[in-house]
Amino acid sequence: MKAAEISALEEKLGYQFKRRDVLEQALTHSSQAREMESAQPQAPRRVGDNEQLEFLGDAVLGMVTTQELFQRFPGFREGELSKVRAHLVSERHLIHVAQELNLGAYLRLGRGEEKSGGRNKTALLVDALEAILAAMYLDAGFEVTRQLILRLIVTPELLRMNLQGNAVLPITDFKSALQEALQAQGRPQPSYTLVKEEGPEHNKLFTVEVRLGPLGTHSKPEVIGRASGSTKKRAEQDAARQVLERLGTLEGTGEDKLASKENPLVEH
Repeated sequence: MKAAEISALEEKLGYQFKRRDVLEQALTHSSQAREMESAQPQAPRRVGDNEQLEFLGDAVLGMVTTQELFQRFPGFREGELSKVRAHLVSERHLIHVAQELNLGAYLRLGRGEEKSGGRNKTALLVDALEAILAAMYLDAGFEVTRQLILRLIVTPELLRMNLQGNAVLPITDFKSALQEALQAQGRPQPSYTLVKEEGPEHNKLFTVEVRLGPLGTHSKPEVIGRASGSTKKRAEQDAARQVLERLGTLEGTGEDKLASKENPLVEH
């Protein structure tokens, strides 16, 4: 990566790295790292990618967000704090931050990932953002990283949501929302089944089905949601979202449709 590109990203982040190599690693996808290793099979050292940094960055983001919400909203209950935190650290929110930073332009991708549009993939952009947070934590420590997270990720979104008023919190944990909706109706909880797993190890695609318990005289669970994602967790969340949309829960009309035995959108 060219020094000018690194400098441009540092300017957007408002921080100049002492160790630019850790920032470069945060932007290196596993597909690029494995290609570099294949090109130099005799090289003794594994080429670093951003997977472990993403793991650390996710934890740092969660800690900073939890601490800020705890201090900012002392009157909130645990469940309310959890829902706000889930939104702030969700892929749905973080992708907007990654796009504002134009992270796609800085990613280091393998040829296959490049051809498949990796620079615009939500999962890759969000993973890179979390890896950058980890890189900053390792380079500058907790406080500098905390300030960045508040400035770019937490504070602007809290202002937008206007939590001091009566703003409606967007659903980000669709599995929990579906569980609560079914529980309120006395319905059995859904089951999630992995029905397909395909693609190379560095670019897996998982397909998940969501099945609801039988309605009336139905003897078998009904498949009413099917989705694919780069992880099983993402596929399950998207499948649960489909179920909520089909049953009308997202629009607040879920009670009637959950009780209906003739929902035309159900796949038998």
